[in-house]
Parts: sequence; structure tokens; C-alpha cells
Amino acid sequence: MRTPTSDDASGRLDPLNGEHSGVFSPELGEFSNAEQRAEQMGDKETKTGTTTVGLKTSEGVVLATDMRASLGRMVSSKNVQKVEEIHPTGALTIAGSVSAAQSLISSIRAEVRLYEARRGEDMSMQALSTLLGNFLRSGAFFIVQPILGGVDEEGPHIYSIDPAGSILEEEYTVTGSGSQYALGVLEQEYDEELSIEEAKRVAARSIKSAVERDLASGNGINVCVVTEDGVEITQHKDFDEVL
Repeated sequence: MRTPTSDDASGRLDPLNGEHSGVFSPELGEFSNAEQRAEQMGDKETKTGTTTVGLKTSEGVVLATDMRASLGRMVSSKNVQKVEEIHPTGALTIAGSVSAAQSLISSIRAEVRLYEARRGEDMSMQALSTLLGNFLRSGAFFIVQPILGGVDEEGPHIYSIDPAGSILEEEYTVTGSGSQYALGVLEQEYDEELSIEEAKRVAARSIKSAVERDLASGNGINVCVVTEDGVEITQHKDFDEVL
């Protein structure tokens, strides 16, 4: 991990992203055998399968996921929490390799704590999304496609971050094997004027739509609400509890 550097004799820290670019960022590069490792794992690796969605509202963001993990053609777990708090007002969904996602979440949490301890302020969502993209571009976290949702001084944000590290800020987004079914619902029902409660119901309907058709998604729903007051995550085996 690169330590903070200075860009002049006064020791002023480099920016991380635009305003904050070189601080606490991971050393970039690629593991030469990353793709080969992924192919060799094949059906031996525990994967989330997954349908995850993220919606932005004027009050905050709503993230939702199903609760199934698979091992090849077998359901390996029916109670997976696929959204985690990684920041006082930020959360991350996971789709793809469970081991890589767990490692990514642990690494990001550590970087956020270091940033806050050294700067005495919360990391912005833009800086956090850039840090996530840098980690994924390093090649150490293959086959992970997260959604980042959070609130900072500029308001609510939803970012779609692909396994190669590209970062797109969206009004709403989806990832995972059931994403096409969920996206159809979001296209019809999303509105920028949605309240948090309305957004939770839209997110639940989109996950339920995917669960009906995608074999790798199922067993309930995780719902995460992020506002300026913090992160709240709930699990529901019955979709009617949210709808």
C-alpha cells in the first residue's frame, strides 16, 4: 500500500481524486494470472449469483439484493447479506465472487478509517468511488461488480462500478445475473421524486421480478437505506414485508 506523499517542500498531501488524488490509494498493477485463476476456479468457487439494485432519491439512497449464494449448480446458502456498510453514510452491494467481495469490503473499510483518522473528516462519495475503482483495476478482486450508494455534503449518490474498475454515477442501476429482469421494473417505475419508502417498494418489486426468473437469485431480500443520518440494513424472507 502506498503511503501519503508530498508534492512540495511543505509536505502538503497530494489530492485523492481531483481534489484528493494520491492519498492512501492502492498500488496499481495487474496479477498476471488473474484470469487464469478465475477460469480454474470455475464451479468450485462460491458465488453470489445475485440481483442487486440501487436507487437515488432526494432523501438518500436505497440498495437492495437477494439472499442466495451458489456453488456451481447448488444453492450453497439461503441467508447471505449482500450489502454492507463501508462508510458512516455509505454502503456497498456485492455481486460475483464471495471471497473477493469479502476481501474488498475489508480493505475498503480499513482505507476509510485511515482516511478519517488522518484527515479528521469523512471521505466524500466521489473519493470513495475512485478508491473502489482503483482496487478493482489492480486485479486483486476479480469477478466483483459492486454498487456503491451513499450520502455526503453534495447529497445522495449511486455509482455502478464494473469488475475492471470503471465508475458511472447513475440515478438507478443494477448488477448480477438477474439484472435484466430487475432493470425492466426500474425503467417502468423509477422517478426522481420517489420518497425513501416508495423507493424501497420499487427496489423490492425489481428484486422479486428477478427472483421469479433467475435461478441464481432468491431466498429473500436485503434492504439498505442510506441517509445523512447513517446506514440501516434489514433482511426479509417475505417480500410482502417490504411491498
